[in-house]
Amino acid sequence: MADYDIIVIGGGSAGSAVAGRLAVDGTRRVCLIEAGGRNNNVLVKTPGFMPFLLKNSNYRYETVPQKGLNGRIGYQPRGKGLGGSSAINAMVYIRGNRWDYDNWAAMGCTGWAYDDVLPYFKRAESNERGADEYHSDAGPLFVSDQKWANPTSHAFVKSAAALQLRENADFNGERQDGFGLYQVTQRGGERWSAARAYVEPIREQGNFHIRTKTLVEKLVIENGRVTGVAIRQGRKREVLHAKGGVVLSAGAFNSPQILMLSGIGPAAHLKEHGIEVVLDKPEVGSNLQDHIDYVSGWETESTVPIGDSLAGTARMAKAIIEHRRKRTGIMTTPYAEAGGFWSVMADSPAPDVQWHFVPAVLEDHGREKVKGHGFSLHACVLRPESRGMVRLGSGDAADAPLIDPNFLADERDMAVMRGGVRLSHRIVDSGPLAEYAPKDRHPVDLADDAALDEMIRNRADTVYHPVGTCRMGADDSAVVDPALKARGIEGLWIADASIMPKIVSGNTNAPSIMIGERCADFVKAALK
Repeated sequence: MADYDIIVIGGGSAGSAVAGRLAVDGTRRVCLIEAGGRNNNVLVKTPGFMPFLLKNSNYRYETVPQKGLNGRIGYQPRGKGLGGSSAINAMVYIRGNRWDYDNWAAMGCTGWAYDDVLPYFKRAESNERGADEYHSDAGPLFVSDQKWANPTSHAFVKSAAALQLRENADFNGERQDGFGLYQVTQRGGERWSAARAYVEPIREQGNFHIRTKTLVEKLVIENGRVTGVAIRQGRKREVLHAKGGVVLSAGAFNSPQILMLSGIGPAAHLKEHGIEVVLDKPEVGSNLQDHIDYVSGWETESTVPIGDSLAGTARMAKAIIEHRRKRTGIMTTPYAEAGGFWSVMADSPAPDVQWHFVPAVLEDHGREKVKGHGFSLHACVLRPESRGMVRLGSGDAADAPLIDPNFLADERDMAVMRGGVRLSHRIVDSGPLAEYAPKDRHPVDLADDAALDEMIRNRADTVYHPVGTCRMGADDSAVVDPALKARGIEGLWIADASIMPKIVSGNTNAPSIMIGERCADFVKAALK
């Protein structure tokens, strides 16, 4: 039996931050367990190879049939391997809105208001623009400007401006609303995952043990305390012991799955799977929230956007050679190059829709091959009212959990989505983008609510931001308290997007890293 001070389950965005911060000073024996591999290859490191990442870097989960999506099964890619989803995502660096965190505090999550979390965002960040009131240049997570964005991405920003939608050079500064190019988690033209930020620099330290390709089967619980972790590597099973406790950081799907496999969750559901109930906790796996997203697409005769043609393929081949030699050029693309935040509902306390502009035609999460050139515009509902859940698919940790985001169950989400899609079309019909004579790939009468709703239900899906399934709160039914300690069980903390009581207004990678940074401080304080 191997003994450690702390075991961290999951080497994703938050888990990398927790493990790295706990291990870096050399005073604790820390073990990081990750089901996937190291993700230390050219496909992961080269931003433009994102659509071609290997299957073993992605869990490739699916949802149960979605009533709100006309019975369709949704796709739920999740990062597998060190860096987690930060190793396969579009690298967009967004923190969310000040209102989100102030609202968490108002909900009872004391210490999580915007002014409380800003120092942790800054601690994590090394922004190439330098330090100011909102940013730092001294953290491990490198944040860069895009230097080779596609001309159509610039045209998108100018087209929004033509509608008097303000330009915004910093969505993480004083104001979130507006349109512009995104900053990205890259360094020197390469993807900078959470693992590259926090884990790789200290992987040779003697106090830090990294176990990749290792499946966590369950937590070991003795007399109401988590004392270790039962793992499986191939056919070999082992128990690792944690003197100080365990940090669960397996993400919004796998963290509740591991809790339930360990006997912590809704009692009746656990009994259905023959799992002995250690702690009846009905909210484990509940409160699932995700950004429902609709992708509008246009074709162009112009070959300026990224596309599948002789000219497009030749250009990308040259770009691959340039990137291998100099780490410059269009292979640094995050694909979601530009975007913005705006309110389409009059009573919204903060922007309620986010756009991601992609200078290429996207169908079915990029899994459907499309000939020719064009561009796509995502519009996502930032603060959905619909709530779903995660449940066990079986009693085997290697099997996928059942995922039900319950998309568009609440009519209010459809109202916001409608407004977002309509504004997408107004932007594309305005300014410089209109000069590309774009042809709508999915024409519909935008004035007809019923027709628009039907098209949205037939084509919408996630934009990859599931949260909320191990909710933080001050109430007894919450899964963790505001110090991220599990309620009703000792020696366990949870640190990932699952603890968010409400989803943030933006991409969830930077907030997950912030949560990991905070959890490391909470664990250090508890172990003193």
